[in-house]
Parts: sequence; structure tokens; C-alpha cells
Amino acid sequence: MKTLGFAMTGSFCTFEKATAQLEALSHTYHILPLMSQNAYTTDTRFGKAADWVRRVEELSGHEVLHTIVQAEPIGPKGLVDVLAVAPCTGNTLSKIAAGITDTPVTMGVKSALRIGIPVVLCCATNDAMAASGPNLLRLLNTKNVYLVPLRQDDPVKKPVSLVADFTLLPQAVSLALEGKQLQPVFLPPQTTV
Repeated sequence: MKTLGFAMTGSFCTFEKATAQLEALSHTYHILPLMSQNAYTTDTRFGKAADWVRRVEELSGHEVLHTIVQAEPIGPKGLVDVLAVAPCTGNTLSKIAAGITDTPVTMGVKSALRIGIPVVLCCATNDAMAASGPNLLRLLNTKNVYLVPLRQDDPVKKPVSLVADFTLLPQAVSLALEGKQLQPVFLPPQTTV
């Protein structure tokens, strides 16, 4: 059984979707969980940090890595076969594109990419078609980086926001292990009836 690094950053409104996919993925992969410092410590209207940490640890069967020092060996020690960042905020996306490693998650990504481990980004950002846009496109053209297909989540009220379809994460991870990008990358907005 392959090992999946499952990294969470601070798009707190998508934690429920992310942990639902973590549960589904735990039937196929060993899970090594990571969280950014914000995800690990911040209480929000979407839940208490300690409750999310406990849930992730119960689903994965492992303690959450939550420091840069804990995340650094991921690549050199071959701790994972693939690393998913779900959710991946615009902040994290931009740091990855710029090579900034000042969080456990960005360090985990750098550590994985330096030895060719595939990284799957499951983005949720309100500025994907604004300030984070160039970084999103840069990463789409970066070796061993794959995106979970995404769409505008509210074209009228948030016209520059994109959110990945979290239900496609398992398929995106499976294809990334084969060196393939799940297509299409950009999905049409969902319509409500």
C-alpha cells in the first residue's frame, strides 16, 4: 500500500470536504497527515483547531506533523509516495510557486518535489483569477505538480474565486502517481436548479 501525505492549510470553510476525502483515501493509502501552523492552531466559525486535529489523527492513525522540522524529512527519507495539499490556499499556492518554505506544508512540498515525489494541489482560493492567478498557472507548468480540477464557486458574488472539486481528489492522486494530470483542469461552474 502506498503512502499519501495529506497536508491541510487554512481554507477552513473546506475542511469538511477535505476530511471527507481523507477518510475515503484512507481505505486506499497509508496516510501521513500535515497541517500548516494556521490550520493546526486556529479556531474559526467552522470548528475548533483541536477538534480538526483529532479528527485527522483518528482518520489517518498518525499524529499530525505541524512543524517545519517534522516536515523536512518527507522527501529525503521517502516518507510518502505522493503528497496532496487539501485544501491549498492562495497563500500556500503562491509560496510554493515562489519557493518559499516557511510553513510545515510548504516545507513538505519542497521536500517532496526535490526528489520527484508528485504533489497534488486541491485549491480553494478567493483570488485564483486575480493575485494568485499567475502562481496557479506557473504551478500548472511545474514538473511533478498536479491540480485537482477546479471551478468558479460563485461567479456572481466572488468572480475571481476558484475551488477544486474535492470529490476528484482520489482520481487526481491516482493519476499523479502515473505522472498524469486529471483533465479538464478547469471545470464549468455548477448550476443550481
